[in-house]
Amino acid sequence: MSDSRTPMVASQEKPAWSITGYLMLAVFIALLALTVWRTIMIASGNAEGLPLSSIDGELPWFLSFTALRIFALILIASGFYMIQPNQAVAITLFGSYRGTDRNHGLRWVWPWMGKAKISVRANNLISERIKVNDLRGNPIEMAAQVVWRVVDTAQALYDVDDYKAFVTVQIEAAVRTIGSRYPYDDFAHQEITLRGNHDQVGAELRTELIARLTQAGISVDECGFTHLAYAQEIAGAMLRRQQAEAVVAARQTLVEGAVGMVESALALLSAKNVVELDDERRAAMVSNLMVVLCSERDTQPVVNTGTLYQ
Repeated sequence: MSDSRTPMVASQEKPAWSITGYLMLAVFIALLALTVWRTIMIASGNAEGLPLSSIDGELPWFLSFTALRIFALILIASGFYMIQPNQAVAITLFGSYRGTDRNHGLRWVWPWMGKAKISVRANNLISERIKVNDLRGNPIEMAAQVVWRVVDTAQALYDVDDYKAFVTVQIEAAVRTIGSRYPYDDFAHQEITLRGNHDQVGAELRTELIARLTQAGISVDECGFTHLAYAQEIAGAMLRRQQAEAVVAARQTLVEGAVGMVESALALLSAKNVVELDDERRAAMVSNLMVVLCSERDTQPVVNTGTLYQ
């Protein structure tokens, strides 16, 4: 069965025709001054008692030209629009996209052409905290901060229904995707984690967002996580787990260091012939040194009044 759906054709921004509004403003002022002057002339001529025949003969032409001038004034006034810095105006003609005007200042186009303003400034958005399951299935809470801007006004206005809402939804989807791709933490430091690799994970989040927002003509300047923590229902248990893992790791490091120190002490005693140790004496010395080095409390010396073998 063939797919009858028509693929969406992506819009693409192009320059629009427009002229500087200051030139048309000068034409508007000149035409307005001419209309006012002609009206004053007709009114003053009638007030001074000029022959009615001359005024009546000129009146139809005056009214006709006055109507044309008023129509022209309305036509010119309807075509003005202002563009602020880092703003753009998309121009349409009877629903057809004709281009985008990015020239700042007072501009003018034909009044029957539609005009839609859009900001191309940088926008900063902090997403809501959402609950995500990380790679190991642990529920975590995440929120992201994203700096984005519109780079293609045609795509932003005509390829998506509401580009601001589209950005919000895609940020949440991207955060969920990245959050489920990595574990929250790895005490052994053998994996890329959300908590321990902020720069790498943030760069991957930006890549994911750019891929999702391209169809809306939006670029992502920077992004990062503003909130990252275990969900409340497991926060206490995970804290105890982290504490236990930290104790185990500290003990392991302590034992490894103690074994190295014992090996060094025995080797130094043997090298300098300080004392001859048989296996039993060596075992006793190793035991005593390990107790001294690994104990959390201060050791108490014991005076042996006999021999090791009694």
